[in-house]
Amino acid sequence: MTEHSNSDSKLDAQLHKEKMQKQKEKVDANIAAANIERGIALLLTGNGKGKTSSAFGMVFRALGYQQKVGIVQFIKGAQESGEVNFIREHCPQVFIHQMGTGFTWNTQDKVADIKASEATWEIAQSLLQDDSYDLVILDELTYMLGYKYLDRDTVINSIKARPYEQSVVVTGRGGGRELREVMDTVSDVKNIKHAYKAGVKARKGVDC
Repeated sequence: MTEHSNSDSKLDAQLHKEKMQKQKEKVDANIAAANIERGIALLLTGNGKGKTSSAFGMVFRALGYQQKVGIVQFIKGAQESGEVNFIREHCPQVFIHQMGTGFTWNTQDKVADIKASEATWEIAQSLLQDDSYDLVILDELTYMLGYKYLDRDTVINSIKARPYEQSVVVTGRGGGRELREVMDTVSDVKNIKHAYKAGVKARKGVDC
């Protein structure tokens, strides 16, 4: 290595160190500013794949801290799910309830769907009122609001009135402006490309 090259490398290393130091100061300041300790409300929405998978990732994260978790799945339950299979076999401490009617476009029975969603919501609401639960997952809840199977104000007020230390995760496309406004964190999962559109069947362990 020439003397010029060695000098350039030292300068590059010094500039990198200074840049990372500024970045560290910014990160440390943001961490110090976030000093409120309470449960949070998250909405995972958008047209992309992975909303439920992300929610279940938080389930396993919570279990890593021995936290108490409750899961309520709207719409789902008629088809097999790898996450649910695993939880039922290996995580008996997790409460899980599935509406079990399948997708609304399969049932094609509005009256029955409303009845099922209302019964499932009663269970979800009981979890949102139970301060022993650290994390509550309300999977595909947004569809119940979109189809107007559940009263939007009732759902939103229950989320707002949940125990102070409890976190809640809502998944599903849409959900409406009012729901987004009461959530602390909103992630919009975008669809760039999906194998299903190319005729590839749903893959166990990846899609279900």
